[in-house]
Amino acid sequence: MENLRVVADQMLPIYETSTGERVVDARELHENLMVSTRFNDWINRYIENYGFIESEDFYSFLSKTKGRPSQEFLLTLDTAKEISMVQNNEMGRTVRKYFIQVEKQFKHIQAPSYMIDDPIQRAQKWIEEQKEKQHLLVQNQQKDQKIEELQPKATYYDLILQTKSLLSVSQIAKDYGMSAISFNKLLHKLGIQYKQGDCWLLYQKYADKGYTHTKTHVVDSEKSKVHTYWTQKGRTFIYETLKDENILPVIERMAS
Repeated sequence: MENLRVVADQMLPIYETSTGERVVDARELHENLMVSTRFNDWINRYIENYGFIESEDFYSFLSKTKGRPSQEFLLTLDTAKEISMVQNNEMGRTVRKYFIQVEKQFKHIQAPSYMIDDPIQRAQKWIEEQKEKQHLLVQNQQKDQKIEELQPKATYYDLILQTKSLLSVSQIAKDYGMSAISFNKLLHKLGIQYKQGDCWLLYQKYADKGYTHTKTHVVDSEKSKVHTYWTQKGRTFIYETLKDENILPVIERMAS
């Protein structure tokens, strides 16, 4: 689509079409939400599952700016807000607040100071504009800092999402710079697991959450050992629990 002009770009650009409708580029939203899913899979899932209607909730078009033609999407501001809310993570909430703030600014836009004839009113308006610019500058700096603070978390989440297989406790312990023995004791201290024989098992309130999976390894014809492995969901649970205790993985400590 052509004839788009940027009307806000504090966090990500918001465009206005020739008809005055405000839209967001879906790829730019995908990037700002730090989504690990491929863009095409992500946008098509929302269109199919949430019943978004073309020409009402979004617009699609072919773009040839990057070599071969690619399917691109512009989302109405309401659609972009809904997707950000449904994303259900810290970045989704931050981006949605940005959209709401920009909408409020649109509603309060008045004639700029240079268009006011009365010199006193023009001066008063100019002072208000300068105060608003300073206020927005501070807010933008705060948002930039917030994004920087969230980036390590997103990076660690990406690391978790890349791992589809089961993980031993020693592999997760390594993320925190700890030995498996120390890590198991920490999880026991936090009331997550207990030891039965040589095997660590989850306490009952966590047992049916899908956090772990046990495997039996045959030692010989008369002896076998049971080992507990953590799922991707369990690894996320450990991360959230330890973060509440101010215990961060090494990758986040290095980035802070």
